Amino acid sequence: MGAWEIRTFQKNNYKDVAAIYQKGIDGKNATFQKVVPNYEAWDHKYLEDCRFVVIDNGQVIGWSALLPFSAMPSYRGVAELSIYLDPSAAGKGIGTALMEHTITESEKAGFWTLQSLVFPENKASIGLHEKFDFKQMCIHEKLGEMDGNFRDVALLERRSGVTGK
Repeated sequence: MGAWEIRTFQKNNYKDVAAIYQKGIDGKNATFQKVVPNYEAWDHKYLEDCRFVVIDNGQVIGWSALLPFSAMPSYRGVAELSIYLDPSAAGKGIGTALMEHTITESEKAGFWTLQSLVFPENKASIGLHEKFDFKQMCIHEKLGEMDGNFRDVALLERRSGVTGK
């Protein structure tokens, strides 16, 4: 590991998390979201388990968190993964380390399936997911609208070999 480290998300990290989220919105290749939610909305959206940040010299340069798949108890071990890196952190192994950490911790927390929804044009994200045995389940054609255009979304899924057998 370099000078950066992975930590559990703390509320005081949200300003930096929001800034990275905004860069994902601005890049138009990470999310359909148009506005960064305030902390309360973000906190409500993501599960309390498995929220992580990558810190470099006191600054958050990446984050990951899980969203619930369903409120049904039978799906308690299924979650949607969000993972974002500041563009300055790309290509340094930080995304790989964050993904590995998130998967390991999600399995300890009892998650047996992680899903991600990724724009097919986001080759870096697709490649990162494939490195960790996420399989492309399908392409949802024209699933969501962005700036007057409908975009496809790839559904990627990873089944744990550790939990939920």
